Amino acid sequence: MSENAYFSFWQRSPNGTINTFFFKLSDPIRIAQARQILADPTRIDRHVQGTVLQYKAAYNPDWSFHLDPKTIGFFEQQIEVCDANMTYIEEHLDEIGGSTLPKSFWCPWHSTLAAEVTHLVDSQTEKLMI
Repeated sequence: MSENAYFSFWQRSPNGTINTFFFKLSDPIRIAQARQILADPTRIDRHVQGTVLQYKAAYNPDWSFHLDPKTIGFFEQQIEVCDANMTYIEEHLDEIGGSTLPKSFWCPWHSTLAAEVTHLVDSQTEKLMI
């Protein structure tokens, strides 16, 4: 079994607040890719994408949804239909997977991979310790 690593990304809400979203990676290749992106601030593939799961994860306590770790990737550009603000998703969670974010695929254009936070997550409970 591979070891998990946890990361965060930022996204500005429509009212200007910067929100943080936490996600888990289990694939060693994706973990290495995230670390490489963080180590090189000139990389333009700093945006996070994946499939929305409509329930809370212990490591992402501020939101009623999280990303399926098996589907997470990074991108430079993506199609408009998967772009949404995390506050919009939170407010319209019951619409995700239909006309809003078809197939529950989310690619927030204004997301920015921010940090590795593995040291802030309890390995037994997966609770964020901040």
